[in-house]
Amino acid sequence: MTGTDDLDLVRRARDGDEAAFAELLERHQSRIYNHALRMMGNAQDAEEVLQDTFVQVFRNLDRFEERSRFSTWIYRIATNESLMRLRKAHRKREVFFEDHLGQDTEWYGAEIQAFTRSVVDEVQDRQFIERLGTLLEELPEEYRVVFTMRDIDGLTNAEVAEVLDLSIPAVKSRLHRSRLYLRDRLSIMFGEAKPAPGAGAGGSR
Repeated sequence: MTGTDDLDLVRRARDGDEAAFAELLERHQSRIYNHALRMMGNAQDAEEVLQDTFVQVFRNLDRFEERSRFSTWIYRIATNESLMRLRKAHRKREVFFEDHLGQDTEWYGAEIQAFTRSVVDEVQDRQFIERLGTLLEELPEEYRVVFTMRDIDGLTNAEVAEVLDLSIPAVKSRLHRSRLYLRDRLSIMFGEAKPAPGAGAGGSR
């Protein structure tokens, strides 16, 4: 079914075309699994999120209203599955951004985006990826999911807002603070410490 768009496959799947449904899952499984892996932090949980996502898609395909892209819809389901599991497992790790970053953070702006983009591009560096994964787990879920979707998966602010049912300013705010935190922590790890303005020794006041 090469060249067939998602919407056509959805309509065929609704009519009972099992091959169309299988094609939909095959198209999106890699992206959904990688997203779940970054959210959950381990392969077993990511596999379970992937499976539960596909079950939800199968059960609710008739509810897909075609007002958004299918890729956005399935992404929202996977994100909700991940967040639900994280909260049930009490794995949320509170990060006190105000204490760590201080109050005046706007001046970092483009520097932080450039820093996070450049280090995310270094996918060959296994050590870096492991450290980034560890730091992502330090972020509260609402910040982790925004950073993952925006800076790693490449969604736009509007797409992230749609998936998470947030305003675009809220997405930008969470993304900005996530970048600040990760930028500072990664710099320290790699011996390029540049503490954020206003942050006290040890990141506390």
